Amino acid sequence: MASDRIVTADAAGTWTLGDFTVNRMGFGSMRLTPNPDRSVAIAVLRRAVELGVNHIDTAAFYVSPGGTLRVGEGTARYATELIREAFDGADDGPVVVTKVGPGVDPVTGAFYQAMTVAQLRAQVEENLRRLGRDHLDVVNLRIIKNPGTDSIAERFGALAEMREQGLIRHLGLSNVRADHLDEAQEIAPVVCVQNAYSIDREDDLVEVCAKRGIAFVPFFAIAGTKREAGAETGHSEAVQAIARAHDATPQQIRLAWTLHQGPHLLAIPGTGSVHHLEENIAAGALKFTPDEMSLLSGAR
Repeated sequence: MASDRIVTADAAGTWTLGDFTVNRMGFGSMRLTPNPDRSVAIAVLRRAVELGVNHIDTAAFYVSPGGTLRVGEGTARYATELIREAFDGADDGPVVVTKVGPGVDPVTGAFYQAMTVAQLRAQVEENLRRLGRDHLDVVNLRIIKNPGTDSIAERFGALAEMREQGLIRHLGLSNVRADHLDEAQEIAPVVCVQNAYSIDREDDLVEVCAKRGIAFVPFFAIAGTKREAGAETGHSEAVQAIARAHDATPQQIRLAWTLHQGPHLLAIPGTGSVHHLEENIAAGALKFTPDEMSLLSGAR
């Protein structure tokens, strides 16, 4: 996408999260924490908002260095703290969507999955403290998605109670199945579902959410099957050909493809680089022809 024109996040259009209207091109904060230079992360966050991003995804368990906590050394850095530092006191700060479920034990530094009401409340309070807020905009319950049948009713019900108490404004789900969504909607409104989804990974909840007017928020849209390892590099011939046709990168094509799957899809690409941030946001302006969409769909 060789152009001197700066593309802003509103090029991808808007959607609603409860009573928030957000640009569909958002930002994921997971990749901010590994860089030891805190000023770089702050610069990326502020540049994202300058470019129109008003929806930032985070979690209390996004922590440096390299995703692990160095206990007792005072070196742990949380994405939530970076967001607070970047926007503390701003009247027009972005909508922050955070996650509870996975957590970091403050004594051992080990990751754990919150399964009790007390653990979930502690995680909500930790998010509030690190973000410096008196309530959270959106909280996603993130679970370990297993085959078979399990219930999220107790955990989601606990978050619904915190919503009634004013600690949380809206609720969502992450890494879930369709039956989890059904169960949650019997308890409280669900404004978003966040699952792994990309050009090489399907999810039947994309269509379910479209029918119910719920935002679907893909993670690993660029990374694909590489997941936490980083951006996918083994791109299909179709992705590479369309990237050449649009003078874009294959990563931009993968990201734009997800936005083409419905107006209810919100993108949250993450990066620790201002340059890559600007490339990601520019992907929101890409438009594919029906023939190009057919070719990309055949790349699965």
